[in-house]
Amino acid sequence: MTDVARAWLADALLQFRKYKAMGEAAFAQVDDAAFFRTIDPESNSVALVVKHLANNMRSRWTDFLTTDGEKPDRNRDAEFERERADTRESLMGRWEEGWALTFSAIEPLGEADLLREVPIRGQPHTVIQAINRQLTHYAYHIGQIVFLAKHFAGSRWKSLSIPKGRSKDFEVGKDGKPYRPSA
Repeated sequence: MTDVARAWLADALLQFRKYKAMGEAAFAQVDDAAFFRTIDPESNSVALVVKHLANNMRSRWTDFLTTDGEKPDRNRDAEFERERADTRESLMGRWEEGWALTFSAIEPLGEADLLREVPIRGQPHTVIQAINRQLTHYAYHIGQIVFLAKHFAGSRWKSLSIPKGRSKDFEVGKDGKPYRPSA
């Protein structure tokens, strides 16, 4: 495998792992009531976004190279409705299963796979396009999770990146080491 293919696949996996961790760090900051709360009748809760992502991952990554990424048994509309069986624990189990499918589909890929075509909703995508499509889709929804969790956590929120007003504390010097301004 060329260095470029190896580097791209490694980075794609790294980014998926970062988004998984970011989502988990966000919903760990809300209690069960907030996990299922919406900000208005047309909005989704953290729980419904988790449910949607988990089902999307199951659909896209199951038999990734050999079947359409939109499985015939997927009921996308139901992903945005809370069902009696939807508990935080059950949704977190589905979340973990979805991520396991994601990683197990991508990890064995090699350079020869990257330009193979895979269909999603009947439309051909190269493996690169399919991975990028999912990476951007997950980033979009993880952003929603972070927004909602931050809103519901309020003053208890612990920043997942550089806290507001603290950029100078995280600057990096020319030597690549963190620069901490003197007091």
